[in-house]
Amino acid sequence: MERELALEFVRVTESAAVACGRWMGRGDKIAADQAAVDAMRAAFDIVSISGKVVIGEGEMDEAPMLYIGEEVGHGGPAVDIAVDPLEGTNLVAKGLPGAIAVLAIAPRGHLLHAPDMYMDKIAVGPMAKGKIDINAPVTENLKAVAAALNRSVEDVTVVILDRPRHAAIIKEARDAGARIKLISDGDVSPAINAAIEGTGVHMLLGIGGAPEGVLAAAAVKCLGGDMQGRLWPEGDDDIKRAKAMGITDINKVFTLDELVQGDDVIFAATAITQGDLLNGVRYFGGGARTHSLVMRGTTGTVRFVDAIHKFDKKPMLIKRV
Repeated sequence: MERELALEFVRVTESAAVACGRWMGRGDKIAADQAAVDAMRAAFDIVSISGKVVIGEGEMDEAPMLYIGEEVGHGGPAVDIAVDPLEGTNLVAKGLPGAIAVLAIAPRGHLLHAPDMYMDKIAVGPMAKGKIDINAPVTENLKAVAAALNRSVEDVTVVILDRPRHAAIIKEARDAGARIKLISDGDVSPAINAAIEGTGVHMLLGIGGAPEGVLAAAAVKCLGGDMQGRLWPEGDDDIKRAKAMGITDINKVFTLDELVQGDDVIFAATAITQGDLLNGVRYFGGGARTHSLVMRGTTGTVRFVDAIHKFDKKPMLIKRV
């Protein structure tokens, strides 16, 4: 894909973040999500791609826009698109940190078509690439990552979603002596943090959304890190859904290269609320300021985009709540 498209994709996530950010702390996660979806879908109309949504807001009968299979853009390269216009709906509704608008783009057929279900995940940065094994005990992975980072397990920080299903891995990580950061929602941002040196996060562990797993994998691929994922069905309906999307082995461990094929991938994210890596949307009279991240897998380039938007110059951003 042409590198000039990277900035176009940032404009898409910026639009979603600006529209959604106005709902911060207002207690309505559905309205916040809808604002992000509407803005992101409108922004795609001016991007020169022949895009197909492979990870989006749900099936066609569940989502009026950005549904799986929807075509977006107007001409240009044929690409697959994974989107989450608002990752962290509860975070925005409660005014908490860590919500982002995010997307990943790759050539047609290069992103795993992950069903809307759970996925067990492990993600690390470049120094620990090739050292993780999702089938191994938590303690073994912690020791392997610590050795790769030339530090003790006590100096490794792991991010885990604070859920009852994670009680066992949280206990094992604590018993091993690792530092743990429990989060309430959204595991794409922590995967990015684990893959970027200097964030203070060294590993992502646990079960989250499978679609978010593919988005996280795109970011990790761009950053040169490593990730593995395995679907975690809650029942027969999930298994049927996975098989309908071509995943016949429900226990298969997906490597990073199976989650995202090849290096020709672009990842973009704009913060909605304040985060560890990116600043949230800040509004001022007649405009807003956004902070975004855009990465290309082919070059490994990581850009931070600090942008000021003037609403009188960008009518599509003016819509009020």
